[in-house]
Amino acid sequence: MTTRPHDPTLTAACLVSRAAAALAVSPRSTTVDGLVAGDPGTLVRGVAVTTLASLEVLERAVAAGANVVVTHEPADYDHTGAAVPDLEAEGDPVLAAKRAFVADHGLVVWRAHDAWHDRRPDGVDEGTARALGWSLDPAADGASVCDVGPTTLGELAAHVATTLGARTARYVGDPDQPVRRVGLDLGFRGFARNRAVLRRDDVDAVVVGEAHEWETQSYALDAAHLGTTGRGAPKGLVVAGHVPAEQAGMALFADWLRDVVPEVPVTFLPTPDLARPALPPGRPATSAAG
Repeated sequence: MTTRPHDPTLTAACLVSRAAAALAVSPRSTTVDGLVAGDPGTLVRGVAVTTLASLEVLERAVAAGANVVVTHEPADYDHTGAAVPDLEAEGDPVLAAKRAFVADHGLVVWRAHDAWHDRRPDGVDEGTARALGWSLDPAADGASVCDVGPTTLGELAAHVATTLGARTARYVGDPDQPVRRVGLDLGFRGFARNRAVLRRDDVDAVVVGEAHEWETQSYALDAAHLGTTGRGAPKGLVVAGHVPAEQAGMALFADWLRDVVPEVPVTFLPTPDLARPALPPGRPATSAAG
Protein backbone atom coordinates (compact mmCIF):
# COMPACT_ATOMS: atom_id res chain seq x y z
CA MET A 1 0.00 0.00 0.00
CA THR A 2 1.36 3.41 -0.96
CA THR A 3 1.54 5.87 1.93
CA ARG A 4 0.64 9.39 0.89
CA PRO A 5 2.20 12.35 2.68
CA HIS A 6 0.05 13.94 5.35
CA ASP A 7 -1.39 17.36 4.44
CA PRO A 8 -0.41 19.71 7.30
CA THR A 9 -2.72 22.49 6.07
CA LEU A 10 -6.11 20.74 5.94
CA THR A 11 -8.51 22.11 8.56
CA ALA A 12 -11.52 20.32 9.98
CA ALA A 13 -13.82 22.82 8.26
CA CYS A 14 -12.13 22.18 4.90
CA LEU A 15 -12.40 18.43 5.45
CA VAL A 16 -16.17 18.67 5.92
CA SER A 17 -16.51 21.03 2.96
CA ARG A 18 -14.60 18.70 0.63
CA ALA A 19 -16.66 15.73 1.76
CA ALA A 20 -19.93 17.60 1.18
CA ALA A 21 -18.82 18.59 -2.32
CA ALA A 22 -17.83 15.01 -3.14
CA LEU A 23 -21.07 13.59 -1.80
CA ALA A 24 -23.09 16.11 -3.84
CA VAL A 25 -26.34 15.58 -1.94
CA SER A 26 -28.89 18.38 -1.74
CA PRO A 27 -28.72 19.70 1.82
CA ARG A 28 -31.77 19.40 4.06
CA SER A 29 -33.36 22.63 5.26
CA THR A 30 -32.68 21.42 8.80
CA THR A 31 -29.86 18.97 9.41
CA VAL A 32 -27.91 17.42 12.27
CA ASP A 33 -24.81 17.17 10.07
CA GLY A 34 -21.69 19.28 10.58
CA LEU A 35 -19.06 20.05 13.20
CA VAL A 36 -20.65 19.74 16.64
CA ALA A 37 -17.62 20.09 18.92
CA GLY A 38 -14.13 21.55 18.71
CA ASP A 39 -12.46 24.28 16.66
CA PRO A 40 -13.28 24.19 12.91
CA GLY A 41 -9.84 25.66 12.25
CA THR A 42 -8.06 22.68 13.81
CA LEU A 43 -5.45 21.18 11.49
CA VAL A 44 -6.34 17.55 10.78
CA ARG A 45 -3.75 14.99 11.90
CA GLY A 46 -5.97 11.96 11.51
CA VAL A 47 -9.63 11.02 11.21
CA ALA A 48 -11.49 8.30 13.09
CA VAL A 49 -14.89 7.23 11.73
CA THR A 50 -17.36 5.48 14.01
CA THR A 51 -21.07 4.77 14.38
CA LEU A 52 -21.51 6.30 17.83
CA ALA A 53 -18.79 8.31 19.55
CA SER A 54 -18.96 6.87 23.05
CA LEU A 55 -16.31 7.98 25.52
CA GLU A 56 -14.51 4.66 25.03
CA VAL A 57 -14.47 5.20 21.25
CA LEU A 58 -13.11 8.73 21.75
CA GLU A 59 -10.31 7.28 23.88
CA ARG A 60 -9.47 4.81 21.11
CA ALA A 61 -9.48 7.64 18.57
CA VAL A 62 -6.89 9.56 20.59
CA ALA A 63 -4.80 6.40 20.96
CA ALA A 64 -4.95 5.95 17.16
CA GLY A 65 -3.60 9.47 16.60
CA ALA A 66 -6.84 10.97 15.28
CA ASN A 67 -7.98 14.44 16.27
CA VAL A 68 -11.16 14.48 14.14
CA VAL A 69 -13.89 11.99 15.02
CA VAL A 70 -16.72 11.36 12.56
CA THR A 71 -19.80 9.97 14.27
CA HIS A 72 -23.08 8.90 12.68
CA GLU A 73 -25.07 9.16 15.89
CA PRO A 74 -24.99 12.03 18.39
CA ALA A 75 -22.19 12.21 20.91
CA ASP A 76 -24.45 14.13 23.32
CA TYR A 77 -27.27 11.58 23.63
CA ASP A 78 -29.99 13.39 21.65
CA HIS A 79 -30.54 13.16 17.89
CA THR A 80 -31.43 16.83 17.39
CA GLY A 81 -29.77 18.17 20.54
CA ALA A 82 -33.11 19.08 22.12
CA ALA A 83 -32.19 17.49 25.46
CA VAL A 84 -28.77 19.14 25.71
CA PRO A 85 -29.99 22.36 27.43
CA ASP A 86 -31.63 20.20 30.11
CA LEU A 87 -28.47 18.16 30.60
CA GLU A 88 -26.48 21.37 30.92
CA ALA A 89 -28.98 22.89 33.37
CA GLU A 90 -28.79 19.72 35.46
CA GLY A 91 -25.01 19.92 35.55
CA ASP A 92 -24.99 16.40 34.19
CA PRO A 93 -21.66 14.79 35.18
CA VAL A 94 -21.56 12.33 32.26
CA LEU A 95 -21.98 14.98 29.59
CA ALA A 96 -19.51 17.23 31.44
CA ALA A 97 -16.87 14.48 31.57
CA LYS A 98 -17.27 13.71 27.88
CA ARG A 99 -16.98 17.37 26.89
CA ALA A 100 -13.93 17.76 29.08
CA PHE A 101 -12.26 14.82 27.34
CA VAL A 102 -12.97 16.33 23.92
CA ALA A 103 -11.60 19.71 25.00
CA ASP A 104 -8.57 18.35 26.84
CA HIS A 105 -7.46 16.36 23.77
CA GLY A 106 -8.25 19.05 21.21
CA LEU A 107 -10.73 16.84 19.40
CA VAL A 108 -13.15 17.94 16.70
CA VAL A 109 -16.39 15.97 16.38
CA TRP A 110 -18.14 15.83 13.01
CA ARG A 111 -21.66 14.45 12.78
CA ALA A 112 -22.24 12.67 9.45
CA HIS A 113 -25.79 11.38 9.38
CA ASP A 114 -28.35 12.99 7.07
CA ALA A 115 -26.35 13.32 3.87
CA TRP A 116 -25.01 9.77 4.12
CA HIS A 117 -28.59 8.50 4.37
CA ASP A 118 -29.71 10.82 1.54
CA ARG A 119 -27.03 9.43 -0.79
CA ARG A 120 -28.35 7.06 -3.45
CA PRO A 121 -28.06 4.31 -2.69
CA ASP A 122 -28.35 5.11 1.01
CA GLY A 123 -24.81 4.77 2.35
CA VAL A 124 -25.85 2.88 5.47
CA ASP A 125 -28.10 0.47 3.59
CA GLU A 126 -25.44 -0.21 0.96
CA GLY A 127 -22.70 -0.87 3.51
CA THR A 128 -24.90 -3.17 5.58
CA ALA A 129 -26.12 -5.08 2.51
CA ARG A 130 -22.51 -5.61 1.39
CA ALA A 131 -21.50 -6.86 4.83
CA LEU A 132 -24.37 -9.37 4.76
CA GLY A 133 -23.34 -10.58 1.32
CA TRP A 134 -26.37 -9.05 -0.40
CA SER A 135 -26.88 -6.51 -3.19
CA LEU A 136 -29.47 -3.77 -3.22
CA ASP A 137 -32.02 -4.16 -6.00
CA PRO A 138 -31.81 -0.95 -8.07
CA ALA A 139 -35.30 -1.62 -9.46
CA ALA A 140 -36.95 -1.67 -6.01
CA ASP A 141 -38.87 1.59 -5.89
CA GLY A 142 -38.81 3.58 -2.66
CA ALA A 143 -37.02 1.06 -0.43
CA SER A 144 -33.78 -0.85 -0.01
CA VAL A 145 -34.63 -4.42 -1.03
CA CYS A 146 -32.24 -7.37 -1.43
CA ASP A 147 -32.47 -10.85 -2.89
CA VAL A 148 -31.19 -13.22 -0.19
CA GLY A 149 -32.90 -16.56 -0.64
CA PRO A 150 -33.64 -19.20 -0.38
CA THR A 151 -33.41 -19.20 3.41
CA THR A 152 -35.70 -19.18 6.43
CA LEU A 153 -36.53 -16.41 8.85
CA GLY A 154 -34.67 -18.16 11.66
CA GLU A 155 -31.56 -18.63 9.51
CA LEU A 156 -31.82 -15.03 8.32
CA ALA A 157 -31.96 -13.71 11.89
CA ALA A 158 -28.93 -15.81 12.88
CA HIS A 159 -26.98 -14.57 9.83
CA VAL A 160 -27.79 -10.94 10.63
CA ALA A 161 -26.84 -11.34 14.31
CA THR A 162 -23.58 -13.16 13.61
CA THR A 163 -22.42 -11.02 10.70
CA LEU A 164 -23.28 -7.65 12.22
CA GLY A 165 -22.13 -8.51 15.75
CA ALA A 166 -25.64 -7.93 17.11
CA ARG A 167 -25.47 -9.45 20.58
CA THR A 168 -29.15 -8.95 21.41
CA ALA A 169 -30.79 -9.34 17.98
CA ARG A 170 -34.37 -10.63 18.01
CA TYR A 171 -36.91 -11.61 15.41
CA VAL A 172 -40.68 -11.81 15.05
CA GLY A 173 -42.36 -14.54 13.00
CA ASP A 174 -42.23 -18.23 12.16
CA PRO A 175 -38.59 -19.43 12.17
CA ASP A 176 -39.36 -21.80 9.29
CA GLN A 177 -40.94 -19.11 7.10
CA PRO A 178 -39.26 -19.09 3.67
CA VAL A 179 -37.45 -15.85 2.85
CA ARG A 180 -36.15 -14.76 -0.54
CA ARG A 181 -36.47 -10.97 -0.46
CA VAL A 182 -35.56 -8.71 2.47
CA GLY A 183 -36.24 -5.03 3.02
CA LEU A 184 -33.73 -2.92 4.97
CA ASP A 185 -35.02 -0.12 7.19
CA LEU A 186 -31.97 0.35 9.36
CA GLY A 187 -31.31 2.57 12.34
CA PHE A 188 -34.52 3.97 13.84
CA ARG A 189 -36.77 5.05 11.00
CA GLY A 190 -40.15 4.92 12.67
CA PHE A 191 -43.39 2.96 12.52
CA ALA A 192 -44.69 4.57 9.32
CA ARG A 193 -41.64 3.54 7.29
CA ASN A 194 -41.30 0.16 8.99
CA ARG A 195 -44.89 -0.90 8.28
CA ALA A 196 -44.73 0.38 4.70
CA VAL A 197 -41.76 -1.91 4.00
CA LEU A 198 -43.41 -4.82 5.80
CA ARG A 199 -46.49 -4.41 3.59
CA ARG A 200 -44.55 -4.57 0.33
CA ASP A 201 -45.54 -7.48 -1.90
CA ASP A 202 -41.91 -8.02 -2.91
CA VAL A 203 -40.61 -8.41 0.66
CA ASP A 204 -40.77 -11.52 2.89
CA ALA A 205 -38.94 -10.04 5.88
CA VAL A 206 -37.61 -6.70 7.06
CA VAL A 207 -34.41 -5.98 8.97
CA VAL A 208 -34.55 -2.89 11.19
CA GLY A 209 -32.16 -1.40 13.70
CA GLU A 210 -34.58 -0.71 16.49
CA ALA A 211 -38.30 -0.04 16.83
CA HIS A 212 -40.89 0.65 19.49
CA GLU A 213 -42.29 -2.68 20.63
CA TRP A 214 -45.87 -1.41 20.78
CA GLU A 215 -45.61 -0.15 17.20
CA THR A 216 -43.47 -2.01 14.64
CA GLN A 217 -42.90 -5.20 16.61
CA SER A 218 -46.54 -5.49 17.64
CA TYR A 219 -47.61 -4.88 14.03
CA ALA A 220 -45.13 -7.50 12.77
CA LEU A 221 -46.40 -9.97 15.38
CA ASP A 222 -49.97 -9.64 14.10
CA ALA A 223 -48.85 -9.72 10.45
CA ALA A 224 -46.93 -12.94 11.13
CA HIS A 225 -49.97 -14.45 12.85
CA LEU A 226 -52.17 -13.63 9.86
CA GLY A 227 -49.66 -15.35 7.61
CA THR A 228 -49.43 -18.40 9.85
CA THR A 229 -53.22 -18.80 9.85
CA GLY A 230 -53.55 -18.33 6.09
CA ARG A 231 -55.17 -14.91 6.28
CA GLY A 232 -52.26 -12.94 4.87
CA ALA A 233 -48.82 -13.16 3.31
CA PRO A 234 -46.21 -14.54 5.76
CA LYS A 235 -43.96 -11.76 7.05
CA GLY A 236 -40.97 -11.62 9.35
CA LEU A 237 -39.09 -8.92 11.23
CA VAL A 238 -35.47 -8.94 12.44
CA VAL A 239 -34.47 -6.33 15.02
CA ALA A 240 -30.69 -6.12 14.94
CA GLY A 241 -30.06 -3.19 17.28
CA HIS A 242 -29.32 0.37 16.19
CA VAL A 243 -25.53 0.35 16.25
CA PRO A 244 -25.02 -3.11 14.68
CA ALA A 245 -27.49 -2.29 11.91
CA GLU A 246 -25.57 0.83 10.83
CA GLN A 247 -21.99 -0.16 11.65
CA ALA A 248 -21.09 -1.49 8.21
CA GLY A 249 -22.58 1.62 6.66
CA MET A 250 -20.08 3.76 8.51
CA ALA A 251 -17.24 1.42 7.59
CA LEU A 252 -18.24 2.16 4.00
CA PHE A 253 -18.17 5.89 4.84
CA ALA A 254 -14.58 5.51 6.03
CA ASP A 255 -13.64 3.79 2.76
CA TRP A 256 -15.36 6.54 0.79
CA LEU A 257 -13.69 9.31 2.81
CA ARG A 258 -10.23 7.85 2.15
CA ASP A 259 -10.79 8.51 -1.55
CA VAL A 260 -11.99 12.07 -0.85
CA VAL A 261 -8.98 13.01 1.31
CA PRO A 262 -6.27 10.49 0.40
CA GLU A 263 -3.60 12.67 2.02
CA VAL A 264 -5.16 12.26 5.49
CA PRO A 265 -5.08 9.00 7.51
CA VAL A 266 -8.64 7.72 8.02
CA THR A 267 -9.34 4.90 10.49
CA PHE A 268 -12.61 3.08 11.11
CA LEU A 269 -13.28 2.40 14.79
CA PRO A 270 -16.23 0.05 15.39
CA THR A 271 -18.63 0.95 18.15
CA PRO A 272 -19.39 -2.23 20.12
CA ASP A 273 -23.05 -3.24 20.37
CA LEU A 274 -24.32 -1.17 23.29
CA ALA A 275 -26.24 -4.03 24.94
CA ARG A 276 -25.21 -7.41 26.28
CA PRO A 277 -27.50 -10.45 26.58
CA ALA A 278 -28.76 -10.86 30.13
CA LEU A 279 -29.18 -14.64 29.87
CA PRO A 280 -26.36 -17.09 29.22
CA PRO A 281 -26.62 -18.94 25.89
CA GLY A 282 -29.14 -21.77 26.04
CA ARG A 283 -30.85 -20.64 29.24
CA PRO A 284 -34.62 -20.20 28.73
CA ALA A 285 -36.33 -17.03 29.84
CA THR A 286 -39.20 -17.19 32.32
CA SER A 287 -42.09 -14.77 32.58
CA ALA A 288 -42.22 -12.62 35.69
CA ALA A 289 -46.02 -12.90 35.54
CA GLY A 290 -45.92 -16.70 35.12
